[in-house]
Amino acid sequence: MEEHRHVTIYDIAERLNLATSTISRALKDHHTISEQTIKKVKQTAKEMGFVPNTLAAGLRGNQSKTIGILIPTITQPFLSSLISGIEITARKSEYSVIIMQSHDSYEMEVDLAKSLYSNRVSGVICSLAMETKDTSHFRQFSNNNIPLVFVDRVPRDYDTFRVVINNYLAGYKATKHLIEQGCKRIAHLTAGSEFGTLYNERKRGYTDALLEHDLPVENDLIISLKEMTYEEGVKASNHLFDLKLPPDGLFAPGDILAVSAVQTAKKRGIKVPDQFAVIGFNNDPISEIIEPNISTITHPAEKMGKAAAELIFKNLKSVKEEEAKEITFLNTQVLVRESSKKI
Repeated sequence: MEEHRHVTIYDIAERLNLATSTISRALKDHHTISEQTIKKVKQTAKEMGFVPNTLAAGLRGNQSKTIGILIPTITQPFLSSLISGIEITARKSEYSVIIMQSHDSYEMEVDLAKSLYSNRVSGVICSLAMETKDTSHFRQFSNNNIPLVFVDRVPRDYDTFRVVINNYLAGYKATKHLIEQGCKRIAHLTAGSEFGTLYNERKRGYTDALLEHDLPVENDLIISLKEMTYEEGVKASNHLFDLKLPPDGLFAPGDILAVSAVQTAKKRGIKVPDQFAVIGFNNDPISEIIEPNISTITHPAEKMGKAAAELIFKNLKSVKEEEAKEITFLNTQVLVRESSKKI
């Protein structure tokens, strides 16, 4: 792959016919440099696309040997396992990783992407923030031949590498399991913007499973969450239980949401799974700790992390630009446990 040559202070100095020391001081607003010169230097730097190189001392050949990881949070077990897969693969190639959390904020994701670019990362692996509807802030990587891989939460329309599971099939299987247990009014929690694919695909699998089994898709049983948190799950669960005709089943797109639903049901005297069956997603450790144990869908997080990192290194080693492709892991399974097993 062809390396992009970043603009340096030497380029700015040559353009303005000034000493590099003057350029360096002007960019730092040094008191020995006039305001007029500082303004001229900064304007030229902006026009030339100059980005301060925060890792200059440790760079070799203008590469940091660092992979940037931009994810919503490190607290979710799935994302922790994803990071582990990336780090294991990176270490084998003598690369390190830098991890940044967007906390599901679009604005923070934009700022962190700029920071990763400024730090001259060799490649970027990203799982989108919940709020993200525009991915133009990632063009700085694609336009400069810096490998970019989206994983799990991926945009609908962005011509780059992506690593995902078949979320549609997973959503279908989870809902079908509840139907097979005798559930007739199955609720679903969803999240994210229409821009992404992950939750939309799980929701599509949910609706198709209902329709194929002659069950209605009822809008009052589908709740869109702002965040994938326990607190949001409790609010949604209480709302569902307060309905005139409450649900007798729930497909939650994350185990923490399934846990919140089960605990809310128990507090309200609703028997799980007899009156209310629940299935989650990810097979997080908490799903086996809580009583009753949570039925869930497996999610090969570490394998996905390894695959994403391997795509980065394949691109770094390639003399020509690799054709973007999607890697889909089909091996998700329904793990039936106490929270949904009626039959």
